[in-house]
Amino acid sequence: MKDQAESLRAMIESRMKQEQQEEHSEAAQPAASARIITISSGKGGVGKSNFTLNLALTLQSLGKKVLLFDADIGMANIDVLMGVRPAYNLYHLLKREKTISEIIAYGESGLPFIAGGSGLADLFSLSEEDLVYFTSQIEAIAGEMDFILFDTGAGLSKETFNFITAADECLVVTTPEPTSITDAYALIKVVSGSRPDVKFRLVVNRADGEKEAKFVADKITLVAQRFLNLDIALLGYIRDEPYVMNAVKRQIPFTIAYPHCSASKDVRQIAQAFAEVTAVRQEGALTGIKGFLHKWLRTK
Repeated sequence: MKDQAESLRAMIESRMKQEQQEEHSEAAQPAASARIITISSGKGGVGKSNFTLNLALTLQSLGKKVLLFDADIGMANIDVLMGVRPAYNLYHLLKREKTISEIIAYGESGLPFIAGGSGLADLFSLSEEDLVYFTSQIEAIAGEMDFILFDTGAGLSKETFNFITAADECLVVTTPEPTSITDAYALIKVVSGSRPDVKFRLVVNRADGEKEAKFVADKITLVAQRFLNLDIALLGYIRDEPYVMNAVKRQIPFTIAYPHCSASKDVRQIAQAFAEVTAVRQEGALTGIKGFLHKWLRTK
């Protein structure tokens, strides 16, 4: 992955120079902006991280530039799913021991990802100077991406809440299990109670098929409409089949190990829906990664 790392580092440096020039240009036009997506779940064990990883890989296979950010402080496992052990994580960036391009690891198919680790907890206690440095580093890499996917922790910690409310959209992963459905709704209820503007969509994992997926989604969407006045769409579903678990055991993403299985086709349908839309930074609005960082870290 050495050539890829060097290429990305060169792009980041070029992006920094470009942003400096744009800051001095009054005629700068709105530009394409990376879409910031968080993937969350009401409880653990629903296959959230596995779905996030395979969604990232599929988007990449469709020609999109994707950065995967493992934002689970306690149970980060994106690296385990790919059999990769990152040398550095977010902590090394915050301590200025490494730059953003140096902490990026590369997994299956050269997918770039950042391991959050303990550094995530440190983000909320940064000095103003360190915050400016962190923001500039993240902006540099985000400018080269179409999508940034944040795999958050299960449940609703303070960190996860901030991720969800700052992103462009939150995908809530659930399964047909009653506890998973209940916890998914609880997450949506708590977040929307504080931030009713958050956009949610559902992904039903381990479904027998379309009929069961719609049945599960209806349980959440109908209650959300009645009691929360929210319209939550079913983005898609992933069928339950042994290929998925076999791939996990092999530490190879199932869309790579078994590209023609039903689950891989399901993820591709979801990815294609995303790939058709490009976010545009509106004049005078804090959108994209700048808007995300502003809302996430509550800066002014």
